[in-house]
Amino acid sequence: MLKEFVDVLIIGAGPSGCVSASHLHNNNIKVKVVEKTKFPRLVVGESLIPRVMDHFAEAGLFESLDAMNFEKKLGARFIRGEQICVFDFSNKFSEGWDWTWQVPRADFDNTMAQEVVRKGIDLEFESEVVSVSFEGKNSKTIIKDTNGNLKEIHAKFIIDSSGYGRVLPRLLDLDTPSKLDPHSSIFTHVKDSNRPEGEEGTLISFDVLETEVWLWVIPFSNGNTSLGVVGPTDFINSLSENRNNAEALKNAIQLSDYYIKRFGGVDFLFEPVKLENYSRSVKQMYGNGFALTGNSSEFLDPVFSSGVAFATESGMLAAKLFIKESQGITVDWEEEFTAYMKRGINVFTTYVKEWYTGNLQTLFFHQPENPEVKRKICAVLAGYVWDETNPFVKKHDNVIKNMAHVITLEKEQKNKNPN
Repeated sequence: MLKEFVDVLIIGAGPSGCVSASHLHNNNIKVKVVEKTKFPRLVVGESLIPRVMDHFAEAGLFESLDAMNFEKKLGARFIRGEQICVFDFSNKFSEGWDWTWQVPRADFDNTMAQEVVRKGIDLEFESEVVSVSFEGKNSKTIIKDTNGNLKEIHAKFIIDSSGYGRVLPRLLDLDTPSKLDPHSSIFTHVKDSNRPEGEEGTLISFDVLETEVWLWVIPFSNGNTSLGVVGPTDFINSLSENRNNAEALKNAIQLSDYYIKRFGGVDFLFEPVKLENYSRSVKQMYGNGFALTGNSSEFLDPVFSSGVAFATESGMLAAKLFIKESQGITVDWEEEFTAYMKRGINVFTTYVKEWYTGNLQTLFFHQPENPEVKRKICAVLAGYVWDETNPFVKKHDNVIKNMAHVITLEKEQKNKNPN
């Protein structure tokens, strides 16, 4: 059997894997990336948040992505009936990027992967990990190509960026139930032939159909738009008696007063894809000789587009910590990797939970707006969830709940005493 020896084996060539591979390569670390699929390939997660731009820039991937002229995302809009709340990333509490992209992930990921190859990194497509074994921190991974040929990859460290493939969690029995309630989504792309001119046609929007059910609308610069519905799994299943994804998505669009004219009756560019009970978690995010990044470790919910940001954050961090270790510096993976990532994940988990309780929606749609509160929430939505000078990060456990409670009490008082 053919054998290869590398410093770091990266499983998966999505954003997390490419950021890791590029940063390691830039620091003279010998890397190999194995990717199970053939690119370009369809994947969900088409709305990014500004924090990811830090990672693309630092990894040296920004220029190749920017040249693709993806749709710029300057903020996000939330709609609930007649109520509209728009967040502008340039008006946020924390320092950082004030824009990002809305991307067809097939093109986006392929651009990144090709840039990684152009840099001289060994990236092998259509190669599946069959088994992994560890001797101390050193690993032996068997991979199989499309012709059934096997190869041994010997590495000092593995970064698992396999996303929904969850290679190491599966092989090492690391999966554990998510703390979030079971939700599912159905999505497709459409040719956006009724797209309005100007900002209205390009703005990413989340249309709240019921407290726990919402439609996403993500316009791309190529004239297509991603449409998806998200809600409790039972509700998503109830949208079509025959569990027909196309029928279910059409029925969801019919529930949107705002978008029915633009998208009612449009043809789907591919059979809608269903992601059922998508939230994921793991027992541990690292072990002797490996680290889990991106969706391989945690996936929360698409409502605030945090998936790719956590993927690139953890991918960059794992790469940096390996470099530090390879220089003979002791790394406390529990504190420097798990505890750090969990701080950010916990903030977003609170926001996801409070979105579905309705408390966060109470804050979003409250009139008159409180500009300072909005700036602080905007920083969280932009992905700056490690900035503990922001009370909406530091006190995330209680601040949303408490403010929503105060607003609700004030409304009740007003209703009792209208004068």
